[in-house]
Amino acid sequence: MSLQRNKKKKVRYSLFLQVCIAFGAVLSIFALVTGMIYLRLYGNNIIATYRKSLKVQAEQIAKKMQDYIITKDTEGSLDYMEYLDSSGEMDIWFIENTDSKYSLDKEFTNADISDIDLAKGTKQIIEKAKKGKIAYRSGYDGIYQKTMMCVAAPVYNAGGNVVEIVLLNSYVEERDNLISTSRMYIVYSIFAGILLSLVVSLVLAKIITKPITLMRQVALELSQGNYEKRTNFKGKNEIGILASSMDILAEKLAENEIERNQAEQMRLDFFANVSHELRTPITVIRGYAESLADGMVTKEEKKQQYYNRIVGECQSMERLVGDLLTLSKVQNHHFEIEKEPINLVQIFGDILRNYKHIAEKKNIHLKFSCKNEWVMMIGDYDRLRQLFQNILDNALKFSYEGGTVWITLEQEEEIRVSIQDEGIGIKEEELPYIFEKFYKSKLRQNAKGSGLGLVIAKYIVEKHNGKIEVESMEGQGTTFTFVFQKVKGSLEEIMKSDV
Repeated sequence: MSLQRNKKKKVRYSLFLQVCIAFGAVLSIFALVTGMIYLRLYGNNIIATYRKSLKVQAEQIAKKMQDYIITKDTEGSLDYMEYLDSSGEMDIWFIENTDSKYSLDKEFTNADISDIDLAKGTKQIIEKAKKGKIAYRSGYDGIYQKTMMCVAAPVYNAGGNVVEIVLLNSYVEERDNLISTSRMYIVYSIFAGILLSLVVSLVLAKIITKPITLMRQVALELSQGNYEKRTNFKGKNEIGILASSMDILAEKLAENEIERNQAEQMRLDFFANVSHELRTPITVIRGYAESLADGMVTKEEKKQQYYNRIVGECQSMERLVGDLLTLSKVQNHHFEIEKEPINLVQIFGDILRNYKHIAEKKNIHLKFSCKNEWVMMIGDYDRLRQLFQNILDNALKFSYEGGTVWITLEQEEEIRVSIQDEGIGIKEEELPYIFEKFYKSKLRQNAKGSGLGLVIAKYIVEKHNGKIEVESMEGQGTTFTFVFQKVKGSLEEIMKSDV
């Protein structure tokens, strides 16, 4: 019993059965709704077409009768009415407009409605015709004891006054029969469409579920770490693309496993480097602190020196921790900078005001060159300022006293920013490593550096889709060049843009 119950559950939750039912239901409902709408539209269209035809006929008959009235051709009008009566297609009444002050010869009329109990709708369209409008009605008529369609049209005299009404009374029974017959065929077509939909749903369900079952098997293998398993299903439709994506996923999972191991090793190396960088200042702080605590230093001047060294080492660690936090943010793939239209000239204005005192203290000249008042780009103001401050700080740090640091800002097809110093330069063999984490030269000017400034600068440039270039010669100076994309459009458009 338990086995049979499990089989029933499998059948009930079978993807094939669910897809088959879903497709069959959707296609059947679509066929049914489409058929019903078509039935409605078809019937309305036949009636509307016939009504339009009657309206045209009424206009033509009214125009013809108008010519007879204007020319006072009674014989012609009688012949015309006799001709229309003999056609037998419909019953046509020519009714005098009793509301008109202009008399009409009785020879131009063939019906007197004063003693006839007309339907309310018929009276209404006659009244509209008296006012110069063509009107129609459709419904049961007590005179004819049938469903009728009536059209009333005005007939004018030479002075443009309505003197007569043409009333067309047409049987719609034939149209109703035509509509009924057509509806019967449409109903048959709906049932045929539903049957065909069920067949199509079975075929589609089989086509869809077969590769999905195969992909399910592969997914289970992948979940168990078997990245060699493949669907090997070929197809150009969405299912085939999905199967190919499954195979690509298996390859990516294998690659990610390798990358994960590499990332884990990088993480271990990173913590090892951090531990190494923190060990030295902590050891120094501990040594000075123990000397002070043990009372080994008694002179106030010497104590102050120890305190200053402790404060200096704490500041170095603070900078290191700050750089590490910044680096962890910018190197994260999910970290998004806050972009907005910014003016690089304004950024360098802020930077130069902050570094003016530092440069004067070292007797170094800062030269800023830019031909434009506005050099606009899309970026993060604070991050770009941090980038250029890091580079300028290095330029001042490694420049000789009395030297010059040039900052050049150019805007052509792209934006180029260069910071050039006349300092000690970088050795050629060190250039390939300056953007690596914790890399520091052995120069005394770099003793307090964290080895992360240029790494952070590189990530900031990459976040802005820019490029960074370095040229340096030992003893002659270093030039850092940054290339960014220029914002297109007028200044007003840039300032109004919502980034």
